[in-house]
Amino acid sequence: MAHPTSSNIFVPSKAWWKSAVVYQIYPISFFDSNGDGLGDLNGIYAKLDYLKQLGIDVLWLSPIYQSPLADMGYDISDYCQIDPRYGTLEDWDRLLAGVHQRGMKLIMDLVANHTSDEHKWFAESRASKDSPKRDWYVWRPAKYDSEGNRLPPNNWKSAFQGSAWEYDESTQEYYLHLFASKQPDLNWDNPDVRKAIWETMRFWLDRGCDGFRMDVINHISKVEGLPDAPIIYPEYPYQPGTLHFINGPRVHEYLKEMNQQVLSHYDIMTVGETPASHDPDELAEYVLPENKELQMVFQFELTQIDALRDASGDIEHLIHRPWKLTEFKSIVEKWQVYGRDKGYWNALYLENHDNPRSVSRFGNDSPQWRSASAKLLAILQVTQSGTLFVYQGEEIGMKNIPRTWDLSEYKDIASINLYQENLEVRQRIFGTEEVDMSDILYALQRKARDHSRTPMQWDSSSHSGFTTGTPWMRVNDDFSEQWNVADETKDADSVLTFWKECLEIRKQYDVLIYGDFFSLLPEHPKLFLYTRTLGSQFALVLMNFSTETISLPRGVSETNGMKLVLHNYPTLDDPTTLRGYEGRVYIEIDTDAE
Repeated sequence: MAHPTSSNIFVPSKAWWKSAVVYQIYPISFFDSNGDGLGDLNGIYAKLDYLKQLGIDVLWLSPIYQSPLADMGYDISDYCQIDPRYGTLEDWDRLLAGVHQRGMKLIMDLVANHTSDEHKWFAESRASKDSPKRDWYVWRPAKYDSEGNRLPPNNWKSAFQGSAWEYDESTQEYYLHLFASKQPDLNWDNPDVRKAIWETMRFWLDRGCDGFRMDVINHISKVEGLPDAPIIYPEYPYQPGTLHFINGPRVHEYLKEMNQQVLSHYDIMTVGETPASHDPDELAEYVLPENKELQMVFQFELTQIDALRDASGDIEHLIHRPWKLTEFKSIVEKWQVYGRDKGYWNALYLENHDNPRSVSRFGNDSPQWRSASAKLLAILQVTQSGTLFVYQGEEIGMKNIPRTWDLSEYKDIASINLYQENLEVRQRIFGTEEVDMSDILYALQRKARDHSRTPMQWDSSSHSGFTTGTPWMRVNDDFSEQWNVADETKDADSVLTFWKECLEIRKQYDVLIYGDFFSLLPEHPKLFLYTRTLGSQFALVLMNFSTETISLPRGVSETNGMKLVLHNYPTLDDPTTLRGYEGRVYIEIDTDAE
């Protein structure tokens, strides 16, 4: 085919963290080495060879610090200790050594917007209004209405439903928690708090950690005065307050300080989580090299394409809305071409611990199409520019939990609170205990975070080989149907085998990592086609996001002289068409230009 050209071809500088493939591990659900039903550090160590053979370069561990697990470890009670359920510091040292011996790296989850209410800092802060650490958290006096009823300091809603404020009887003030009540927000305006965070980071980096994923890092600076949020939902007492704490007034000041004090002194990887913000100009401020903050951030626009947006622009994560492929393609193209000449760098992902399974969401998890569409999503990811993040189980095509499971199987605090708050509102409105909750249960069945947290499926034995005991969460029912690592390893046509091939190809051709992006047929409702160009290398990516067989335009189907390097079907029947969920990647190298 004729090669499309771009008026702004730019070759980004190369770095180890740009070409790396990162594998996110949700430790409690990965592999249990001692039979207590909980995944642990020694379980991760036992699977290092598997991860190396898969083609992984970096392991990212979701929090393993000491924690009450109110929010599955994102409520930390001691930043410098391993939770006993996962192991010990010595186990972590052994794991790190095993990772490094295999030529891989390990990054930790830095959760610094908030701590657990069981952290010693918070215990000191709530002990007295005169405590030296009182100002380490965000405390405010109550408000009162005209009838003398006590009210929170403002009307902000927490991410997990209800007020973002919790009343403390002993000091008779409220503390802020943007998430669960057991996750009080740190006061980053206090320089002593920042110094304590820098010390925590140095503790792990000096121990050998290779970097950090930074949880909700765009939440750390709040608007001065903490004003009320606009009223979007009159029927609810609490409102989305993101206007007042997303990309707050001093966030970049704090991250520049972090970089100067800590990050710039180590050769490490950094990626920030930046939810509730889809403006590339805002997110670029975190990433552009000249700003000296972070290397990349997770943008949420693509993974929130199927989420309802309210009147304020806030995302209702668990409420599903239909999406179109044209929207999907537009978002991918937007982030692939944005800011390349200024050094903007993408973090690529379709799954993580906060999202349902991608094959159930963006593919087709029916028996007929599950394998093909899971492979198609692999093609989509390995052919984009950016650092690639793979979530545990994604490489074997794990899907959402069955819709036949009832509410008792859901463990996530967000799922439980969403159901309970809506139940209470409806009971109050209708004046009866028996109310219809089928829509909320349906939402959970499609969008709950629980879908990504079921135990990893290793083989077809009891509990899929995750544990010899009773798993903390039920294993998905399909593990015995060849949807497990052991069976897929033996199958040359499995999703796992294909992922290994994809990662090999990505590392073989720099054009897939660093190349220029050009979208073809952007308005086509079912085909996603694009090219990548880097010097003498040219890649053509063809994908069909439907169950139909579709003819390719004549110019696109002319691939003579190009090498077919990836194909998610066993055979190539007709190069001028794409079958249901078929994907192909062609590479051409101009040897005369080399």
